[in-house]
Amino acid sequence: MSRAAAATDGRIRRYEDFARVHAYLLAAAGIPPSLHERLYRKLADEVFDGGEVFAVDPCEGGRQRRLVLASEEPLGKESDVFLVDHAWSFRLADALKQLREVPGLAERMAALMCVDLDRNIETEESDEQDGEKSGSLEHVLQVVETEMARVQERGTDSAAWLELEELGIDDDMLVTLDLSAKFPNLVALNLWGNRLQDTEKVMQEIRKCPKLKALWLNETPVLGKGIDKSVLDSLSGLEIYNSRFTSKAGEWALSFCADIVGADNPCSFVESTLLDSIATIDLSDRCIHKLPEAFSPSKLPSLSKLNIRGNPLDQISADDLLKLLSGFTQLQELEVDIPGPLGNSAISIIESLPNLSFLNGVNSSSIIESGKHIVDSALQPRLPEWSPEESLTERVIGAMWLYLMTYRLADEEKIDETPVWYVMDELGSAMRHSDIPNFRIAPFLFMPEGKLASAIRLLPADVLHLQSFLVIVTVVADVRWSSQLGQRPRLSLLRQSSVRVGEQNLHTVFQHPLELRIVESCPIIHKRASIYTVLWPTHDVHTGEECTRDFLFGIGEEKQRSARLTAWFHTPENYFIQEFRRYQEQLQSNSICSSTKIKEAPSTKSVRPNDGHALRVYTDIPHVEEFLTRPEFVFTTDPKEADIIWVSMQVDSEVKKAIGLTDKQYTNQFPFEAWLVMKHHLAETIHKAWGSPEWLQPTYNLETHLSQLIGDYCMRKQDGLDNLWIMKPWNMARTIDTTVTGDLSAIIRLMETGPKICQKYIERPALFQGRKFDLRYIILVRSIRPLEIFLSDVFWVRLANNQYTLEKTSFFEYETHFTVMNYIGRMNHMNTPEFVKEFEREHQVKWLEIHESIRSMIRCVFESAAAVHPEMQNPFSRAIYGVDVMLDSRFKPKILEVTYCPDCGRACKYDTQALVVTLPLAKVTAIIIKDPLSGTEN
Repeated sequence: MSRAAAATDGRIRRYEDFARVHAYLLAAAGIPPSLHERLYRKLADEVFDGGEVFAVDPCEGGRQRRLVLASEEPLGKESDVFLVDHAWSFRLADALKQLREVPGLAERMAALMCVDLDRNIETEESDEQDGEKSGSLEHVLQVVETEMARVQERGTDSAAWLELEELGIDDDMLVTLDLSAKFPNLVALNLWGNRLQDTEKVMQEIRKCPKLKALWLNETPVLGKGIDKSVLDSLSGLEIYNSRFTSKAGEWALSFCADIVGADNPCSFVESTLLDSIATIDLSDRCIHKLPEAFSPSKLPSLSKLNIRGNPLDQISADDLLKLLSGFTQLQELEVDIPGPLGNSAISIIESLPNLSFLNGVNSSSIIESGKHIVDSALQPRLPEWSPEESLTERVIGAMWLYLMTYRLADEEKIDETPVWYVMDELGSAMRHSDIPNFRIAPFLFMPEGKLASAIRLLPADVLHLQSFLVIVTVVADVRWSSQLGQRPRLSLLRQSSVRVGEQNLHTVFQHPLELRIVESCPIIHKRASIYTVLWPTHDVHTGEECTRDFLFGIGEEKQRSARLTAWFHTPENYFIQEFRRYQEQLQSNSICSSTKIKEAPSTKSVRPNDGHALRVYTDIPHVEEFLTRPEFVFTTDPKEADIIWVSMQVDSEVKKAIGLTDKQYTNQFPFEAWLVMKHHLAETIHKAWGSPEWLQPTYNLETHLSQLIGDYCMRKQDGLDNLWIMKPWNMARTIDTTVTGDLSAIIRLMETGPKICQKYIERPALFQGRKFDLRYIILVRSIRPLEIFLSDVFWVRLANNQYTLEKTSFFEYETHFTVMNYIGRMNHMNTPEFVKEFEREHQVKWLEIHESIRSMIRCVFESAAAVHPEMQNPFSRAIYGVDVMLDSRFKPKILEVTYCPDCGRACKYDTQALVVTLPLAKVTAIIIKDPLSGTEN
């Protein structure tokens, strides 16, 4: 086809057209230029050839999979590119419904996420168990006879080691085996996972084996019946019990952990020459409170590698333990929890043990150079957990956060507010994490229609960091994502900007730039694009080698990389708990409002002109135009002529200059009001003013305090407390991108769709006829310093539609856990007087008492702003704010959020009757600025 014909057709048919249209997308994805043409060929022909090159192998006992290079030829760095399909794409609210309704989806996802293992082998296990019941004794006897023969070969007086793990042995069978008669020198007995239940029968047989050094009764029913003390009292020489060191652990136990003693080399005592030769000992997870006396440099002179992770070691001080370890002159590699028994700092440990070459798998010199106090290269992966009674759908919901990735959809008009999550196919999902990966992946948008203008609009934010391109371009983003101090959308002039890639110059028009870092990990996808994930090697890879990627590519410690890895790995809980405790102490020391008396400035003056002429009002808010009918006000369409600017957009100094406004015109916003109306700033303001008041749920800005949140989560889990949290975007309304979850991995992964706070969910709220509700109050602020606020006694209730429940599946039901029904679901309007009357009757309470506690809380919220941010004061500012409040089961108020320029349509049209008239406050059913009648709230 000719170039002219191709241009008329519009579709991409040549590589040159592909490269031209996708130039920005290729750059943003970081795909090497040498692979561009090869990528185009595979996209155009839909070539998925990864199955010919890679293989997926089970690992972690079948609970995870890994990707390995299966081709006979090695794969060179940047030598090829592969397409990865998306097996499942969804919006979070639809996940549960799709898994339930789409045929085969739950089964495929369960297999991909390795949560169907028991289902796959259910029939086989049933058959095996049936056979085991009739032939298990015969099988066990065969195992016993095999060990008896081995003992005979070594000599009749030699020690015996008997492995009888998971053989279906019950109490009567154990008695029938008469192990003590067959093995008079039995030193180790493994009965892990058998059906032992009768404590007396089990102890009867164990007492007959007095030479036992190790005994395993793990995962047997008898453990829950107080057998531990009987075992330890009866066997005086027992050094290992249920994988843990006993108080009698010594040379034998150390030799077992050094692989000197075992099933292939059973013995009842260890010669000193064997101890001398020990170079490596793994003492991890042995519940050791104090190291055995045999653990000494004189007994273990060759020790060079030691692992003491997972042990409390609380009967020896950190200084004494460091002194002991410093005596091992050959010790070069050490594995230990940090924070832990050696303190809180990797650097301090290395300084105390200068001979160490590696600490927790990381080179000591690199630790010193990086200045990191917490290091670990051997993190254990989080594996899916489920109970047998859970359905496949429920299991997938629990496991999916280990696999999900995300993007947002867009068209020529706007970006969707709700992100799309997706799971790569079996090949892509098998790629595990590595800090030193040999592959890289990136989502890629293939636009076969060749829409160059659309391609420009799809530029992900991280392209702005590319040094090889001159880029002056912004993603067309939702203005509510701005993290500037000033939450309202800006009144911005369109301006011309240029974009240059190589020799090509393009021109486009777009709005004032917003801060883009919040969408770095959430690419913008055009609705008509074909979406793939692209995979290519970044290093040479050899046959059989595992293929890995960096789950947090481009995210360093400045963005809390180590803490964010907790989504996929078991990171050191002690570290996060200490961070949480320090944060708690810091909050307790914050009490500006309770310790400082705010100096009162002169009272504000009336905005009414002395000559009595009507005030000119400029507004873009329909309700103001409709309901502001008093004769003291007239409307104008020219903002420069207005006495009052009452708009929904942000009016800052730049806008004033551009439009020609003056500082003497009244505006319906205070400077830096973001300290109140952006959720993370509101929490920070309250924390600085009051510490941790009861009326603010524990709240964390995940962009800065993820470690502290993880510590709080871990502490609550350890203490058996409820652990349900709600994720809220800094600056979104109408519960957009808001999620309720008790899954720590989900909390961390949800950071990828934009900056959020994580707030403790009110799990036991006050209910109205079994349904959740919140209250919207309207506040008029006349002054910040001194604080002059007016609370409208007209408020309204917002009701959820469904009965409240904490069933896990209900967290996907918007109409159960959320109350804003103006935009989603069916809105059941209830007049406020009727609600209050019914609420008092249902709960036998007096609403006046609740109302007073709410008034007090709201006053404290605005006192916070006045005390912490006096720069908000401006004599030419007035504002109306919406304050959302929820009651807990004790009818105590909790602040949810403060919103600027609230939608007062309901107050204007429906809920106009004041229920509580304790003071003649200014009524805000219409937006009126005038002198207060009385009752200034200070």
